[in-house]
Amino acid sequence: MQDNLHEICGTGRAGDEPAEIELSDADILDAMRHIPGYLDITTEDFRTIYHLAHRHALGRLLGNFTAGALMRTGIQPLLAGMSLAEAAREMVRSGYKALPVVDAQGCVIGMLTERDFLRRFNVATFLELLLNARDGAFELTHRWHEMPVSAAMTSSVVVISRDAGFGEVVEAFRQHDGRSLPVVNSEGRLQGLLLRKDFISVRHQENL
Repeated sequence: MQDNLHEICGTGRAGDEPAEIELSDADILDAMRHIPGYLDITTEDFRTIYHLAHRHALGRLLGNFTAGALMRTGIQPLLAGMSLAEAAREMVRSGYKALPVVDAQGCVIGMLTERDFLRRFNVATFLELLLNARDGAFELTHRWHEMPVSAAMTSSVVVISRDAGFGEVVEAFRQHDGRSLPVVNSEGRLQGLLLRKDFISVRHQENL
């Protein structure tokens, strides 16, 4: 998933700007042959123009990008003391496959994901869970109404600020393979949720 993100976004190492496509002399000479008239420039001059144009385009497309402008708001977070049964209902109601977990001050302290639920059943996918249930191999060993979210959530959560730029978002998604990132303010309080699919789709738009 991490490699796919870099490939789709056209980035190199974490935090890098979208990489330029390296032009060979053959590429440049072929392009120049398709331009009417006489061009009194070298292939190196052409590369310089291409480089400057690329930088200008990045500034136009990505310079104003912030996580806050793309995040989804109105997120109803989970509480650490909530039971897993309640949390499951909230996640189904929200339509998200993961929700932030906050403390009494609204600060993000974890994420509860579908994967966390699967781990409780010792399976890797919901398909495996369904097959186990069909074959009679499924056994619910946890009391959902008693187990709190804090016992199942992922506590090493990666968060970003609402003014995080393009490179910071790429780096944050690189640090974990989740589908979303909690967006927080300077005090760590939840502001919204940035979905990986929203970030990838906006990379392909002409304007951010």
